[in-house]
Amino acid sequence: MATYKDSGVDIDAGDRAVELMKASIARASRPEVMGGIGGFAGLFDASALKEMKQPLLATSTDGVGTKTEIARAMGKYDTIGEDLVAMVVDDLVVCGAEPLFMTDYIAVGKVIPERIADIVAGIARGCVKAGTALVGGETAEHPGLLDEDEFDIAGAATGAVDADKQLGAHRVKAGDLIIAMPASGFHANGYSLIRHILASQKLDLAKTYEGFSQSLGEILLTPTEIYSLDCLALIKAQGEKLRTFSHITGGGLADNTARVIPAGLTAKYDRSTWALPQATKFLAEVASVPQEDMERTWNCGIGMSAVVDPSVADLVLRSLAARGMSAWVAGVVEPSGDKDAARSYLVSDYKGKIHGK
Repeated sequence: MATYKDSGVDIDAGDRAVELMKASIARASRPEVMGGIGGFAGLFDASALKEMKQPLLATSTDGVGTKTEIARAMGKYDTIGEDLVAMVVDDLVVCGAEPLFMTDYIAVGKVIPERIADIVAGIARGCVKAGTALVGGETAEHPGLLDEDEFDIAGAATGAVDADKQLGAHRVKAGDLIIAMPASGFHANGYSLIRHILASQKLDLAKTYEGFSQSLGEILLTPTEIYSLDCLALIKAQGEKLRTFSHITGGGLADNTARVIPAGLTAKYDRSTWALPQATKFLAEVASVPQEDMERTWNCGIGMSAVVDPSVADLVLRSLAARGMSAWVAGVVEPSGDKDAARSYLVSDYKGKIHGK
């Protein structure tokens, strides 16, 4: 006799995981959510969109890459879900969309209910921080494809923005200023390089290296900052003088910012306006990572940029400070001399140079 459990799939363990995650999911809700956990689909009342002249639905999907391997190695699963939410919802807000609801997908080698509950608790906590509802998800057990302690997570979110309030390159003008919002850490990009450094330099995740107050593993598991509510507040307050945002993920500052700059203009960041985060500098120095490679792989301390009319820059900075975020003016938009291309680049040196230069 062969059973599903004999093949490595434990339905009872999956049911226990669902029971453990119910309380977390209940906290990650909005009044528009219809029904509860257990249905075949999540339902969301979209009648409020009728107040928009031309409602546009925005969607985004992402994962957290090989940061999951750091979580597995540390045996710590309660923060990785925040990374997932951040990577998804902060892509939505770049175009001015309010993230409304999210679903997740968790693939594991073996369902361990407490571990799944920890991951989902992090996702739910991230949704609360983003003002987004967690309306559903899926946990899949993949015996034979993943080792028992291996896992991967992905998510998708839907948001909405009125067409005449959509942000983007079409709003950006020469003379606009770039407001930098600080990153909380490496976020969830460039972990393949980080893991290569860990292996090649024989670094210990459990060790607290000189100058740090946490172990290297704890530093690397710092959750990605969630900017969506801060960005939405700026949009509401500044209107058309808030041009657009750039979510700094894979590709780094220059490449991501260029995506929201129109042809004929260039975004210029001044490195001297901020210092590299201590952990970024540590890994770059210990493994002699070239500066160009570092800047195209990691966020280097800036997780989100806002492009604004210079007349509201001071107000934007004060507004963010009131919300607990120490932002700063990091650059300016200038004519590029190339009418067919949009560009972005960094000038000067960081406060506290790297590699002894």
